Amino acid sequence: MTYKLFPSLLLAASSLLTYSHCYLANAASADKENEVKSILQRMETDVLAFRDEMERVYSARCETKTLTECAETNFNDCSSTFPSQQCAKADELVFSACGDGETCNALWDKTLSTVSIPAALAQGPLDNPNDNEVIESACYSRLAEQYMIDKYKTDEEYWAKYNVQPSWTYFGAHNGLFRRIPAIHQEECGQYDPRRRPWFVAASSGPKDVVLVIDVSGSMEDYGRMDIAKEAAITIVETLTVADRVAVVSFSSRAAQIGGFNSLIRATNENKERLIKAIKNLDANEATNFYDAFNTAFNALDKTIRSESTSGCNIAILFMTDGQISEGPGANEVIKLVNDRTGQLSATFDRNATLFTFSLGQQADHAVTKSIACSTNGIWTPVDDFTGDLVTAMSSYYKLFALGLGEGGNEDFTAWVEPYEFTNPAGKMGTTVSAPVYDRSVKPPLFLGVVAVDSYMDALEQVLGEDATSSTMLQRFVLLSTARCPKLGLTECELDALRFLGGGEEATCGVCNSTYTGIVPEKCPFQSDLPNNLWHNTDSK
Repeated sequence: MTYKLFPSLLLAASSLLTYSHCYLANAASADKENEVKSILQRMETDVLAFRDEMERVYSARCETKTLTECAETNFNDCSSTFPSQQCAKADELVFSACGDGETCNALWDKTLSTVSIPAALAQGPLDNPNDNEVIESACYSRLAEQYMIDKYKTDEEYWAKYNVQPSWTYFGAHNGLFRRIPAIHQEECGQYDPRRRPWFVAASSGPKDVVLVIDVSGSMEDYGRMDIAKEAAITIVETLTVADRVAVVSFSSRAAQIGGFNSLIRATNENKERLIKAIKNLDANEATNFYDAFNTAFNALDKTIRSESTSGCNIAILFMTDGQISEGPGANEVIKLVNDRTGQLSATFDRNATLFTFSLGQQADHAVTKSIACSTNGIWTPVDDFTGDLVTAMSSYYKLFALGLGEGGNEDFTAWVEPYEFTNPAGKMGTTVSAPVYDRSVKPPLFLGVVAVDSYMDALEQVLGEDATSSTMLQRFVLLSTARCPKLGLTECELDALRFLGGGEEATCGVCNSTYTGIVPEKCPFQSDLPNNLWHNTDSK
């Protein structure tokens, strides 16, 4: 009898042991996930607290003390010597231009922040900005410097338990100014523009579906327009994140979606690289068919929404052309098609599509592209061959969406960037969480810029035992990046003000005679108080 029971007991014991192992493994896995959740929640809390501080100091931007004490107190990321600069350790930062990180390395200063301004905005003496609003941004953001210093010290203590160094904390203003801690010199002076980075666009626009429509007709070869359009399209693609969906349509006599896709795709790093390669291979030839271009774009959107692979949020169609319709249906038919298809998206799927049209050069048909934008509550922008900046002009799409993230339940919106390889230290994987900054004293809230916090992936990899590039790690950031969609409720005057910001009076649709209060930032009343020189020193120039 005892012998017969033994196998049953052994089986029961084995089952119990297996159950115990599974239970312990699941419990350990749950503990790891909870710890990772705690790390990510801390980063979100940090970036929202930093946002609150930046919004607080903005309220003092026009005070005489803010402006007068700003003179010669900022450190330029290219020309200033830092008072407490020290060699960065190899595990903290490595600039290849400065050495291997062991025998020679870059200098940085953890006790202050540094300011970066794109070269096009720094045309004054000693590379000072020549735009008063940029000067104001430098001055009010300087008031947050002590907060940034204290935060970095706290970050060092927190990340030490994971044996990880804290990374950057920074603010990018809507006008291109960039302030960050620790202070460090840029490898290439005047090249960095925060408005062209994924963390900035993600936080200022939220999840979205983006369709780029690029004219590749023969005339695009004139004045280097093809290269300009490619650069702009590539920049837009690069700024998208895993929260977004994207498609690129090229058109001449006929239109086609490029990259081997027939609907919108998730903007992962891999998919973006594939699209960028396809954009670089575009050639200009043949005629100009607006109708087929828009029809192809709307077909891609329709298929994506029906297959439920959309972001579920705002839709932006960015249409760029240098020509006039020379093939296919004419202007009236094109305008009717666009109005019909946008109406169908709204009626069938409850989705609003906003059209952003860009006329490149003097020969472009301004009338049709402007009419398309005005009839659909969109934005038209003319871009001059010699003085225009298409990349900056195309930023109008995220400025519009930013207006929906400042209120209506989106006040604590944050955006995450898929893990990517940091430039510094080279080869190290990291991620960024960011949040939009507003002047909430006006309606709608005025978009000021974006604050962000970087973090190396080392801590998450240690806790989870996963590689930063794994599919499960990516899925975590996809879920983090899926937020409430910004709802746009602009009046016609507010929308016309945004058109005015992008293209001047010519770009407005004439629906409102207004000074555009609210959308357009008001100047500080005492412009004479603005400093002539921001920089503490230019000893490294």
